[in-house]
Amino acid sequence: MIKVTRLDGVEYYVNPHQIEAIEINPDTTLVMLSNKHLIILEEVQEVLERIETYRRRINAFKDGD
Repeated sequence: MIKVTRLDGVEYYVNPHQIEAIEINPDTTLVMLSNKHLIILEEVQEVLERIETYRRRINAFKDGD
């Protein structure tokens, strides 16, 4: 799970494996596999870094890539 922050400042966690797309319009919007849209404060690059960190933590990358 990765932590994200709604526009009202409430922090919560989402399963990054459920993210289908990330949009910028102008806020960062996570489009989930369920087609739910989550608008968050974090910039796209920060979300991508959190996803990568999470995947490394659970050893989702083969050969340490």
